[in-house]
Amino acid sequence: MYRRFRKPSIWQEMDQLQREMNRLFDTTSRGRVVSAPSYPAINIWTKDDGMLISAEMPAVHPDDINIDVNADALSISGERKSDEVAKEAAFHRRERSYGSFSRTIQLPFMVDTKKVEASFKNGVLMISLPRAEADKPRKIAIQSS
Repeated sequence: MYRRFRKPSIWQEMDQLQREMNRLFDTTSRGRVVSAPSYPAINIWTKDDGMLISAEMPAVHPDDINIDVNADALSISGERKSDEVAKEAAFHRRERSYGSFSRTIQLPFMVDTKKVEASFKNGVLMISLPRAEADKPRKIAIQSS
């Protein structure tokens, strides 16, 4: 007796395609990473009078970094140059990326762009962004009669 071949529905095919795409783009326990996280990695601290941002950028020269700030957004861009290796050498493993990068962060409040300061030490970029005076919370006095 022969079994009748049943053609999968379009929904079954879409489900299979979705599973295969998820498998392709997920990070697995075997260390195979297809999609990279945002670069550079950042931390942001806020307080009433401003914020501090740190960005990890090992092997990037400060001259290769650009910082642009407008009232409520910060952009960090630049280039991480490739390691110099002998022409006859071949990579056994290559995990560090290189090339141009760009990252824009929406800021939680308006900043005073004229007072922004940045420093770079040991591969870490520190950016101090003071809060704009017009955006600082202020106490309103209540008048009574």
